[in-house]
Amino acid sequence: MTTALITGSTAGIGAAFARRLAAQGHNLVLVARDTKRLGEQATELHDRHGIEAEVLAADLSTEEGITSVEKRLGDRTHPVDLLVNNAGFGNKGRYLEVSMADELTMLKVHIEAVLRLTSAATESMRSRGRGGVINVASVAAFLPRGTYGASKAWVVQFTQGAAKDLTGSGVRLMALCPGFVRTEFHQRAGMGTDNIPGWMWLDADKLVSAALADLARGKTVSIPDPRYKALMGVVKLTPRGLLGGVSSRTGRKYGPQ
Repeated sequence: MTTALITGSTAGIGAAFARRLAAQGHNLVLVARDTKRLGEQATELHDRHGIEAEVLAADLSTEEGITSVEKRLGDRTHPVDLLVNNAGFGNKGRYLEVSMADELTMLKVHIEAVLRLTSAATESMRSRGRGGVINVASVAAFLPRGTYGASKAWVVQFTQGAAKDLTGSGVRLMALCPGFVRTEFHQRAGMGTDNIPGWMWLDADKLVSAALADLARGKTVSIPDPRYKALMGVVKLTPRGLLGGVSSRTGRKYGPQ
């Protein structure tokens, strides 16, 4: 039986990955900050699907938190076959309205943690000749979105580059780029969502199903919905200056977790 480690597992896309993978018979390592919620989630998934669900409380904005997850990913006696780097958050406000401390915390979680955990996982996976990593980014990666969009653009570029370098190793890497998903993400960030059209909202469970199918097909970037595929096609043809104007009017609201 294979094992999947999911960061940010207790809510949103992370919780949807946990439900789907448990239903498919995968053992899980659930990573989040809230010990109580982790325990409740592990018990529920074990009782419902008969899988083993290990909990690892870790704050990926801290050195201690990242190191503890790195250590688990490097455990060769209990190997992880699939890593889902999902942990993340958004800051309310435009550039210079957000404190430097909050901006740096975002970079710690979205970039440093993703780099270090992906490296710890793929090193072990490469030695076994198999494994996969899904790094959750956002369609904000393709728009001028300040620190959030820039960090997610890094996730996409890094994942594509690492996937190319690991070609032939048996290890697959994919950046997942959803749009608006009905999760706790915007509420936690204090962001309103009243101006977001209903058609732009995605279902987390359907998104995860599409993402896993894309990983199996060997894609390195997944935009798991026809509406957003079409929208990103338009974005590619739109002048960057115009995109910047649209982006600032819609606010800092793109966020998958």
